[in-house]
Amino acid sequence: MREAEIRERLAAFGAMPDDKLPIGDAALWLAHRDLHMADIKPYQEHLQMLGNAVAAAGHSPERLRGRIACLRDAIFRTTGYVGDSESYDDLRNANMMQVIDRRKGLPVALGIIVIHAARLRGWDVCGLNFPGHFLLRFSLNGEHIVVDPFSRLRRLAAEELKTLLMRVHGRSVPMRAEYIRGVSDRDVLLRLQNNIKSRALAGGDMMRAFDVLDSMVLIAPGNAGLNDELASLRARLKGKLN
Repeated sequence: MREAEIRERLAAFGAMPDDKLPIGDAALWLAHRDLHMADIKPYQEHLQMLGNAVAAAGHSPERLRGRIACLRDAIFRTTGYVGDSESYDDLRNANMMQVIDRRKGLPVALGIIVIHAARLRGWDVCGLNFPGHFLLRFSLNGEHIVVDPFSRLRRLAAEELKTLLMRVHGRSVPMRAEYIRGVSDRDVLLRLQNNIKSRALAGGDMMRAFDVLDSMVLIAPGNAGLNDELASLRARLKGKLN
């Protein structure tokens, strides 16, 4: 597929309201542009298969713990997804196509897979604004459970959240209400892409960073900070862009 067609598809995601944005499909199109791979369909079929596997899992979906158990069995136990703790900074851990190929990734990449599969069942789940480590919150009838997608959807109690926060910051810091605030799927996708952009910049791959940032602007055209960052990087790359 031509570059212009992929950019057009990403721009279409950018025009969607937050509650209509298909997070799994959008993540695949972002990965598609990053890799310039020929065929996205097998990856879309894989995400659909995960949703079907969740529906077939033998747990009670009437309770939150049963829903989480369904997702854990289908995605982590049966399909073999894991958090990549051995090569955490590998760029492949943030590209959804390569995450699917390797069955491993960053917390936010695994979280997107979980969100996608849960949403196919109509279940209430969102990403959280937790710093440094992506978490999910499941909700049902006033009950809420926070889980870690990097650790096979392990449930985190309040004290464990404080411990995780301390590990992220390297020191004891107060827990803030904003850290467990739900964020939009668009923000989750930007968090995923920011991992690739930051690592590309750190590795000196300015052109890849520019393309990733351009994709971020396409799916979030109203984000002034991203637009400013893209303009700044474009100025630095003057003469190297087509």
